[in-house]
Amino acid sequence: MTQTVVNTTQGSLPVATPKAAPRGGRLRALDGLRLIAALMVACYHYGGRGGDITRAWGTSASTVFPTLHTPFAYGCLGVQVFFVISGFVICMSGWGRPLRSFFASRVARLMPAYWVAVLLVTAVFALPVVVYDAVSPSDVLVNLTLLQQPLGVDRVLGVDWTLWAEVRFYALFALCVVLPGANRRRVILFCAGWILAAAITQGAHQPLLDIVLMPEYAPFFVGGVGLYLVHRDRRDPYAWGITAVSFLIGQHYAVRSLWNVSDPNAFAHRTSYGIIAVVAFGFLAVGAIALGWLDRVNRGWLTVAGALTYPFYLVHEHLGWVVVAALHRRLGVPSYATFPLTIAAMLLLAYALNKLVEERVTPRLRKALTTPRVTPPVPPPVNSG
Repeated sequence: MTQTVVNTTQGSLPVATPKAAPRGGRLRALDGLRLIAALMVACYHYGGRGGDITRAWGTSASTVFPTLHTPFAYGCLGVQVFFVISGFVICMSGWGRPLRSFFASRVARLMPAYWVAVLLVTAVFALPVVVYDAVSPSDVLVNLTLLQQPLGVDRVLGVDWTLWAEVRFYALFALCVVLPGANRRRVILFCAGWILAAAITQGAHQPLLDIVLMPEYAPFFVGGVGLYLVHRDRRDPYAWGITAVSFLIGQHYAVRSLWNVSDPNAFAHRTSYGIIAVVAFGFLAVGAIALGWLDRVNRGWLTVAGALTYPFYLVHEHLGWVVVAALHRRLGVPSYATFPLTIAAMLLLAYALNKLVEERVTPRLRKALTTPRVTPPVPPPVNSG
């Protein structure tokens, strides 16, 4: 089995900072794949669906992109790719790390940019020139806790449902693997137990178990964990078995929830073959990185791409609507130019959030959460007698 060395790759949606990786060096290809997944989701939000983006374009995105709207509709599967990446990276990050450090790294990595994104979107939507409605002040405050989804509160960010899934995965992994101490046997039992429990949950039709075990998304997280075991030892048959079973179950859930050929009112028709192909791409891409096939992809700009992915993912949807409306409807910029200009604007904003928020706040918050608190000694009572 290959020994691990320190690695600082950021995690998926996607948000994780690996602590170590076999074969040494930063997994820059993982940074690039993370950005690809984020751009897939952006294509879906800007041109692969109906809803609020229609108001931004002034007409249906299927009219704006008569050829591309169907491929763009598959971009929502970028979330499943993110989940596979997250499983890989969180297992890497939690291996050999104490619970306090693991908790601090997740909170410090996830929350600062999220808090700023919530406040920024709320402020922009409150402007008189913006046609979209901001959520109520009370709901904004709840959104800062990241618990708006289970509490049934209006969401400020449309993408934050994926963060709620990530948080539940972090909690399960922390309790079952990090707390008792990560090792190969424990990780294998965690993967097998979660997949089996998720399948039972699906058949039991118990809402509480659905919330905790996430049958629809568990195979993607578990598949990423399996691929990390492959990364540690490519000859491990259990790792390959976990990965294979996860793909087989994951594609089933993806097809079941996204296949819509039979719906005559669907914005764009996704085929089962297309959905399976995109899911397979996610597993194969992370697998290629796990096996070291993409180690030669070691460009410094990929590190920057990885750093931009999370803040881009947070702000691109809602603020993208505002930029599209400003460029296309107010300024008359053609759609073929508005689309890349909006992507570029969101990446530029993500760069600012990374530099001004993440690079400054994340290390301080992590240090504050990991520094042991020393309780001052209690002075003996003074005898006044």
